[in-house]
Amino acid sequence: MTRVAVIAHKKKTLDGGLGELRRRLTDSGVGDLLWYEVPKSRKAPKKVRKAVREGAELVLVWGGDGMVQHCVDALAGWDGAIAIIPAGTANLLATNLGVPQDLERAVRIALHGERRRLDLGRVNGEHFAVMAGAGFDAEMISDADRKLKDEMGKLAYVWTGLRHVRDKAVPVRIRVDGEKWFKGTASCVLLGNVSTITGGIEAFDDARPDNGRLEVGVATGEGMLDWARTLGRMAVGRTDRSPLVETVQARRVDIRFDEPTTYELDGGAVGTSRRLKARVVPGAITVCVPGPDAPGDGDVDAGGASGAAS
Repeated sequence: MTRVAVIAHKKKTLDGGLGELRRRLTDSGVGDLLWYEVPKSRKAPKKVRKAVREGAELVLVWGGDGMVQHCVDALAGWDGAIAIIPAGTANLLATNLGVPQDLERAVRIALHGERRRLDLGRVNGEHFAVMAGAGFDAEMISDADRKLKDEMGKLAYVWTGLRHVRDKAVPVRIRVDGEKWFKGTASCVLLGNVSTITGGIEAFDDARPDNGRLEVGVATGEGMLDWARTLGRMAVGRTDRSPLVETVQARRVDIRFDEPTTYELDGGAVGTSRRLKARVVPGAITVCVPGPDAPGDGDVDAGGASGAAS
């Protein structure tokens, strides 16, 4: 029997809570379960490393995107598997991989689903699984603190986003794989590993988490009207056809801002920086995803698990 560890954000909840999770694992025959609870996601890496030292081969991560990001950062390059129990607000990686916000089904995927090797991105030394963003996107996420997300759910991002649609664009220079790619003003710079980002927006139509590339997007619009046009294009058509968006794929990206700019990883605000150095880390983690013989666990498009070809 594979040795299983649970790394849980104890302030997050899903269905019957952590008690139900423990019962389901025990009833499924999981013995000698390693169990760790943390009050904040940033305390998860220490517990993750302890679990690995104690022989864990499968790590179940209970929490939201911040919890998942801290865990995959600690487990990048590990030979074991990660399973997501999506108990957060947006659950971006789980959504892209077809893991439902349903405890029974998420546990079934963890124990009996397929295992896929996926890429990670790495920005200024820290890994991410879904996206990294700077500018408008990061300011919106930074303002949506835990209390607001608890009260409003995903609408918290809409509320905070409205505060920043009139923010001034920042001069930025971007090099892609060593070559000059963009120079101008941008209200938002995004790096994506999958297609769907904050708020359920399909930002990168052709993204695949196993192709050895990161998606790079620059939004040049400013003000309410420009952002309405940009988001409208994302909602009804391909993002790269918007006149206010430029995209490219890259292995390495060097982003330089003229002033300190807020940035985020996987929906969690990190801080400010004038430079972001990013690269893709191919096949960095193994994640449990729905298998083809698991009806009801969600169909996944090329931006998700089926894009993580074995």
